[in-house]
Parts: sequence; C-alpha cells; structure tokens
Amino acid sequence: MSMIDELLQKNQRWTESFDKGDLPMPPSKHLAIVTCMDARIMPNHMLGVEEGDVHVIRNAGGRVRDALRSLTISEQLLGTDEIAVIHHTDCGMLTFSNQDLHKKLKDNLQVDADNLDFQPFSDLEQSVRDDVDYLRNSPLIPNDVTVRGFIYDVHNGKIDEVMN
Repeated sequence: MSMIDELLQKNQRWTESFDKGDLPMPPSKHLAIVTCMDARIMPNHMLGVEEGDVHVIRNAGGRVRDALRSLTISEQLLGTDEIAVIHHTDCGMLTFSNQDLHKKLKDNLQVDADNLDFQPFSDLEQSVRDDVDYLRNSPLIPNDVTVRGFIYDVHNGKIDEVMN
C-alpha cells in the first residue's frame, strides 16, 4: 500500500470522531506563524495551539518572502495582527547554496533554474533577522502588526527569541 493510501485510511478513521467543523475561518489567537516544512517541526505540539487558533504557513526554511502572499491575506482578510517567524537548528537550508542547487537541477533534470533564488542561508540568526526586517519593511504588512523572530532547537524543543 502506498503512503498516500495509508493516509487516506487514517483520514477515514479521523472523520468518524471529527467534531471541529464549526470552527470560524479567522484564527482565534489573531496570530500567523511562518515556519519551515521540516518534518521535525510540529507547531501544534511545540506551541500548544489547537485547530482554529493560528495560521501556520510552512515552506523550505520558513522564509517570509515565500509566505508574503499568505500573510497579507491572513492580516488583511482574516484579522491576524501578530506574526511569529520561526526558523530552526539543523535546517537543510544551511547545507547548500543557490549555485549548488542550480547545478544539481541542470545535471539531474536538464533544467536551467539559475534565475530562481532558493533562499538558502549560512547564518541561522541572521536569516531570522532578515525575515523579520523584510516583513517590518514590507508595504503589505502594516506597521501596527507585531513581527517577532525565533529559533526552534530541534534537539531540545526550546524556542528562543532572536532580537533585532
């Protein structure tokens, strides 16, 4: 059985006791979280939030340039007024450069993606600062929206704030 088929079976069991169909669309905590797609990061567990509490936007590295469209919708249409940017230790984005991935794509797929910025980084704390600054300076995020940055340690589960 494929993993997708296994997930569909688990979903069937989930629906038998599902009782959250009446939750409102806007997040009750008025918070949007941008974090990495890394499978070791489970925002509900590490932050103690439940369905309906927050928006969670995930992508490689938890980069906010990729998340800006979703953050704008979250803030403008669904009432969020705080944004938490959460990067993490042992992130795969620390392990390559744009040039590395451009070459890999040429070699493996015969695709020229040299114009695509995969947004890797070499300094974890600086990547958080850069993303927080990007949002604070974006004309799409109002100045009264609180934006804060954090690093999640995948080895001990602790979240530390990165000060700008």
